[in-house]
Amino acid sequence: MPVDAADFAAALGQYAAGVCLLTVRDGIDDVGTTVSSVMSVSAAPPLVAVGLSAQGYPAEVLEEVGTCGLTVLAAQHAIVASRFASAGRPSARHLLESVPWSRAPGSDAIVLDDGLAALDCRLERLVEAGDHVVALLAVEAVPVLDADARPLLRLRGRYVDESGSPRPRA
Repeated sequence: MPVDAADFAAALGQYAAGVCLLTVRDGIDDVGTTVSSVMSVSAAPPLVAVGLSAQGYPAEVLEEVGTCGLTVLAAQHAIVASRFASAGRPSARHLLESVPWSRAPGSDAIVLDDGLAALDCRLERLVEAGDHVVALLAVEAVPVLDADARPLLRLRGRYVDESGSPRPRA
């Protein structure tokens, strides 16, 4: 018997996850998307895996360019996360007009200066996984690291603080 899609989504919504911003700089523009399906894969060599919609433009651009930036978002980035989760969004630079950012040294992708951490990554490979792809990323640098920043978390379809209480809407 197949698993009900709504039950599956509700079950996974019970798992609190950090929220990240994946950005890619191609020859024309900057593309970005909010992701919460991120996991550490290996420390030696440093690898992370990121789940992306298989039909989405960010996965297509990442495959073409082969490098990206991945910022672990801080609590104050809830609006940024919402902006990059919306369909039909404009250039990443336009969505970050009031947010301090810089370029990662290897990928030249946008990373947020006030995130918890930022990873400068090279695509090892894309693996098909249902309606998504898993991007296996080799971490080549850590241009941002702030151990004191408060994380942005997603739980039950909403952004929450460390206690699990909903974040106020800004």
